[in-house]
Amino acid sequence: MTNTFRIALAQINCTVGDLGGNCGKMLEYVEKARDQGADLISFPELAVTGYPPEDLLLKPKFVEDNLTELRRLASRIRGIAAIIGFVDKNRRGIYNAAAVICDGTIKGICHKVYLPNYAVFDEKRYFRSGKNGQVFALGTLPFGVNICEDIWYMQGPARKQAMKGAALICNINASPYHVGKIKIREEIVRNQAVTHNVAVAYTNLVGGQDELVFDGQSMIVDRTGKLIARADAFKEDLLCADLEVEEAAPQASGNWVSLAERCVPPVRKRIPAKVKPPLEPAHEIYSALVLGLHDYVRKNGFKKVVIGLSGGVDSALVAVLAADALGKENVICVFMPSRFSSPESEIDAHRLADNVGLQYLVIPIEGTHTAYLEMLEKVFAGLPQDITEENIQARIRGNILMALSNKFGWLVLTTGNKSEMSVGYATLYGDMAGGYAVIKDVPKTVVYVLGHFRNSLGEAIPERILTRAPSAELKPDQKDTDSLPPYDLLDPVLRAYIEDDEDLGRIVQAGHQPEVVERAIRMVDVSEYKRRQAPPGIRITPKAFGKDRRMPITNKYKG
Repeated sequence: MTNTFRIALAQINCTVGDLGGNCGKMLEYVEKARDQGADLISFPELAVTGYPPEDLLLKPKFVEDNLTELRRLASRIRGIAAIIGFVDKNRRGIYNAAAVICDGTIKGICHKVYLPNYAVFDEKRYFRSGKNGQVFALGTLPFGVNICEDIWYMQGPARKQAMKGAALICNINASPYHVGKIKIREEIVRNQAVTHNVAVAYTNLVGGQDELVFDGQSMIVDRTGKLIARADAFKEDLLCADLEVEEAAPQASGNWVSLAERCVPPVRKRIPAKVKPPLEPAHEIYSALVLGLHDYVRKNGFKKVVIGLSGGVDSALVAVLAADALGKENVICVFMPSRFSSPESEIDAHRLADNVGLQYLVIPIEGTHTAYLEMLEKVFAGLPQDITEENIQARIRGNILMALSNKFGWLVLTTGNKSEMSVGYATLYGDMAGGYAVIKDVPKTVVYVLGHFRNSLGEAIPERILTRAPSAELKPDQKDTDSLPPYDLLDPVLRAYIEDDEDLGRIVQAGHQPEVVERAIRMVDVSEYKRRQAPPGIRITPKAFGKDRRMPITNKYKG
């Protein structure tokens, strides 16, 4: 015989360190799920603390406070079983853990077995690896609980739990976004379901945390690997679905932990399954940037942001992202013309602000620029003008933006893209000065794609911005190609060298021009010191600058 169980996945946006706030939100979702007749609800990995808590985990009081909040929350959960991520501890150390709660009591605790220590993950720095093969029984539903990385190993906890009779695997996650990640996750989850003949409920975190964005897209697959439910992307969601499960006798398996009889009547009207389709790539990236920016600004207590609007595509994209993330009333754009600023740039910057409805300030820098040149005239006597004079302009603009930030409490958003950050085509204490680098991980070619995507929703960015040759406008008739290879040639080389860790020889063998490859690699290598001083930015590729890529500044290796 089969029985129908209603499973709820609470895809929530947690804030690191807000223990009480995170638990309060979980209680709200418990009540929502119970009202919808769910038997079981699961929350993301480390939902009590937020993810990743990083060196907060080294503070004993933080760990104790997280345990106190978990116990307080558990005492209020009744009429439904719940799976909640938290930090556990014993005499051996601390663990990335999941509590299984029913009738106001913590019935069992599962520890994460596989601790990721690559890319942005650093879990071996903090946690001990656990042992997890426990199966729980809710009425006649036997299920196992494991945590994030555990589901990626076919010989891991899911296999052990299935062998002990689990019909459902509840996997709780804080899996950060990068382009294409959802396809990889789905393949892993489907393979686990089919291989071990179990349904899998995959609950993922949503929200922004510093440079990371968590996309949600929680899912449920049945034991044939069929996707039967998927939650929203980049939004909080409560995903409910009915699962048909063959009745099982707990006493036959020997060591199941029995939670309770059915929490709700088994006879009820079935709910329609929700399967949200995946987003198109440009929409997906744009949504990630909007969410990451919104949460960084709001979770850090800022209300407004300020952007140096140049009339170019990078600052235009950052401006519309900020308006979509924070509301147009909270975005201030500043155009700071010099003798080299073109009329087209001024017209296009103003038009963009008008299109979107942004506050627009004009603060000319020509007088200040002239004063700098006069002040340095004797020191620079007999020397030709070069990048020094260009950088002075960028640093004047950076000073103006930081002055506005100090005076009004606005957060400065920098506008450099990944291509520029890679090769050092940016000015320290100039256009790199600010609090958050929104498109720091977005290659220049993708900036244009995102600009066109945003205009498809309603024209915001003037068309000329998307078609003009890019220029920093720091000297007469300047073009980016004066200093860099064309971006359509540069970006594939940067991706191979930075994200794929390919060497010069292999990149050339793949068909890229040797002179472009050699030049790009040299520029990347000598610019590490700049990137170390850049503000954090949103990660959207498999390897971003920051936690992902930790190259030494002093480095003589040429490979």
